[in-house]
Amino acid sequence: MNTLPISRYRFFQKLQPLSLLKKITGKSVNGCLQVFSASGSWSIYIEEGKLIYACYSEKMFEPLYRNLQSLSQQIPTLPCGIHEQLRTIFETGIENQAIPNPDYLAICWLVSQKYISPLQAAMLIEQLALEVIESFLDLEEGSYEFIGESFLDDMPKFCHLNLRLLVEQCQKPRREAADHETSTHTENSHSSIHRVYESQFSQATKPETKPQTEPPLSRKNDNQATEYSNRSFSQQNHTTDHSHEPSSRPSVDKKTYTIFCIDDSPAILSVIKNFLDEQIFTVIGVTDSLKALMEILGTKPDIILLDVDMPNLDGYELCSLLRKHAYFKNTPVIMLSRKISLIDRAKAKLVRASGYLHKPFTQGDLLKIIFQNIL
Repeated sequence: MNTLPISRYRFFQKLQPLSLLKKITGKSVNGCLQVFSASGSWSIYIEEGKLIYACYSEKMFEPLYRNLQSLSQQIPTLPCGIHEQLRTIFETGIENQAIPNPDYLAICWLVSQKYISPLQAAMLIEQLALEVIESFLDLEEGSYEFIGESFLDDMPKFCHLNLRLLVEQCQKPRREAADHETSTHTENSHSSIHRVYESQFSQATKPETKPQTEPPLSRKNDNQATEYSNRSFSQQNHTTDHSHEPSSRPSVDKKTYTIFCIDDSPAILSVIKNFLDEQIFTVIGVTDSLKALMEILGTKPDIILLDVDMPNLDGYELCSLLRKHAYFKNTPVIMLSRKISLIDRAKAKLVRASGYLHKPFTQGDLLKIIFQNIL
């Protein structure tokens, strides 16, 4: 028997998907539109009114694997069995770890490993978004909320897609199907089916049957192309162009990141090692700050995780010393602390720390701040 998570026990209402999409196309809109139904949930991430990612909870990895399989035939640096590696790193045990958007982390990892370029990542994200939007347009009943802050806020962004153009691409085959069907049916049937998709998006600001609390967004005629949205993944000649990109490295040459962790708690060091996959990260843990200062010079890590409350030499003092060394002027240093007050943040800024990670942290929190600073 299938049961619904508690988050889906909501009061459902009749929804107009196109109206919801219209409401998030304003230039000042940033965040995530989450829509829930009995069958699953949709997450549509927006930055300045443009779509940066979209996913469907019940099919988070399957579309990603399928599209990567297609890309593997065109991109020399992408191994044919890459989905098995992604499954091992990002999907296994996800139910227990509750990592937000592991599929997006997987795309970031593919770029960091130089399996795909940022532009190819943008192409992949657009194709995934088309599939998500197409299924979203069929939604008739559910509930929704808009969250101003999201997991993707500080992550690398590969594209900003025009929602209007995405919707038009999704509607095109529907119109063609409707036209084909009406060729064998009556003219009245043609009019009723065709107009549903022809006019609904442009009239999305009209009141719904149930009043909405959000203010309607302006109905500007959005003719400006985004950095990427005018280049459609669905065009065959576009993907063909990228098949000629030079391979900068063989697919077996994977990037491994060295993470240097300084914390007087062996338990914290163990948690960090367990959270980070050994196929991607080499984790070096030291419990003594003075010893760490000597060892780190020979290690030269890609990122440093530094506990604030250390005996002998606290995290702020150690970070200040590291910044005086020529090699560590730009190395990301993340401060770990159980308290993050304004004073703590000011101290971190003075010693030029790269970020803060609040204890206790989840695997998702750790991966997010690492990907923010090494990509």
